[in-house]
Amino acid sequence: MSSRAMVRDAALRRLPSVDEVLKTGTAAVAVDRFGRPAAVAAVRAALDETRTALRAQGAADTAPSADTLAQAALARLVADATPAVRPVLNLTGVVLHTNLGRAVLAETAVEAAVAAMRRTVALEFDLSTGRRGERDGLVRDLLCELTGAEDATLVNNNAAAVLLVLNTLAKDREAIVSRGELIEIGGAFRMPDIMARAGTVLVEVGTTNRTHPGDYAEALSERTGLVLKVHTSNYRIEGFTAAVSAKELVAIARERNVPVVDDLGSGTLVDLARFGLAREPTVAEAVAAGADLVTFSGDKLLGGPQAGFVVGRKDLIQRINRNPMKRALRIDKIRLAAVEATLRLYRDPDRLADRLPTLRHLARPQAEILAQARRIAPALAAALGDGFEVTAGDCASQIGSGALPQATLASAGLFARPRDERGAGRAVESLAKALREQPVPVIGRIADGAVVLDLRCLDDESGFLQVLASMPGGADALA
Repeated sequence: MSSRAMVRDAALRRLPSVDEVLKTGTAAVAVDRFGRPAAVAAVRAALDETRTALRAQGAADTAPSADTLAQAALARLVADATPAVRPVLNLTGVVLHTNLGRAVLAETAVEAAVAAMRRTVALEFDLSTGRRGERDGLVRDLLCELTGAEDATLVNNNAAAVLLVLNTLAKDREAIVSRGELIEIGGAFRMPDIMARAGTVLVEVGTTNRTHPGDYAEALSERTGLVLKVHTSNYRIEGFTAAVSAKELVAIARERNVPVVDDLGSGTLVDLARFGLAREPTVAEAVAAGADLVTFSGDKLLGGPQAGFVVGRKDLIQRINRNPMKRALRIDKIRLAAVEATLRLYRDPDRLADRLPTLRHLARPQAEILAQARRIAPALAAALGDGFEVTAGDCASQIGSGALPQATLASAGLFARPRDERGAGRAVESLAKALREQPVPVIGRIADGAVVLDLRCLDDESGFLQVLASMPGGADALA
């Protein structure tokens, strides 16, 4: 055996036992916080990793102490206990970021959800009669009031709402859709696929860029279950185009007694123009145009929790509620409580932007955001050290989640650029990674050779400053 191997084996023999490590004060802390079985497993894992490392080195003069191993075990336990669903700072510039959970709920919605979690609630219990009630009834009147619809129901998201409507009204029948409205949202929601899963026969009319009233009229037959109009909220076709309005479509379909379903996608209950945003059709307008049913989301422009709403004719809503799929797609008491609290905010549209985070973020003035960026810039510069130049400046935000895809919002943020052009790309990637690895991860974007932190959605300025203050090492640690 070589001398190097002998040294290595001696180091391996000097490794403390599991019991020796468990007798340390650090291990006692681990046992107290996480329990003895978890602590023992972590200690064994730390010892296994150390043995593997010593063997790989080929030679080692010393073995780690029992306390060093206990610290490694405790660090493993702390890391494993970190929640996978954890808060982050959304500085991407995308307000409704699908990958970051979309809408931030209003405080009243959060309070309502917490109350529903802590207490039993009258979910399907009619307090006036003492008999069984309907969970949809808790928000039905609110939805009808805000949209002008005869009746309303809700499920767990808008894709489910569309699926349920199609399956109820057009199972084994035809559904007519313009080719220009056969949308795809993400990799798992393609309108033709949803229609197939609903048992509906897709009938495409028109072309990608032009659909005329006569196209729908010619496609109507005794086999038609419904006509579906899909609001193309996540893209726009420009140039030589033609489309049939919902009002025109209702007139065509009504002659044959065929229901029209208007899928608004994001959906909004107020005119966004009053907040300085591009105009989107409201749910009330779709109902007033004569659509028999209107579907829309709860967690996008509406600013609430994930939910899908169906509003419209009472007889059709009743048919939907009798569909066995409805139970599989219903929402729970927690989200229902948050939905109700969010909808109540819309009764006071003059103060909506102050109370609803989504609208507050969307309507936030650029000057206010730029002033915040200038306040924070010195703290970011100090956290990153001399290797990065930090500036405050203008940038553009997006609404996100497929809403108003062409609309950008004038915003402001922080730009961190490496001073040394050599290896600048790697330095930028390392900085973005370091920000994501903070106790409260900071999610920005990379553009034009810089890490860009758009501050449009930054409500917790002091929390961000605390994150920056805790960043170790400056630019050298990010190289």
